Amino acid sequence: MSEETIFEAEVTEVPQPEKTQAEATEGTEAKKEPKKQSNTSLKDAWKQVESFGETLSVALQGRGNVVMVRINDEALEHLDMLVEAEVTKSRSESAAFLINEGIKANQPLFDRVGSITQQIAELREQLREEVHKGIAEEEL
Repeated sequence: MSEETIFEAEVTEVPQPEKTQAEATEGTEAKKEPKKQSNTSLKDAWKQVESFGETLSVALQGRGNVVMVRINDEALEHLDMLVEAEVTKSRSESAAFLINEGIKANQPLFDRVGSITQQIAELREQLREEVHKGIAEEEL
């Protein structure tokens, strides 16, 4: 007898236990459950991809302004990660996306800064008016 034949005989001789009806049903349900979870996970992942795609699209619209910026190695690695993963096509797109996301994530801060900036502009205008009014009165 060859080793191959002995091995086959040993495998063939292993008795298979019979399943009861309850065990058979459990096995079927257990098999269906991971499939449902898998489908749900895929749907969730697809929704995230679609959401990310929409966010990226918004971030990349109207990119007519050019800004030169120096960044550190860590920031460059993050830009390159997005390019390498083919999330964006270039470092420029990656930077535009991340800037847009940073603005959205800090919107309350930008709202406060905008409000204060508006107040400063109004005070400057009042100051200019006062100066012009003072000069006009001196000339009289």
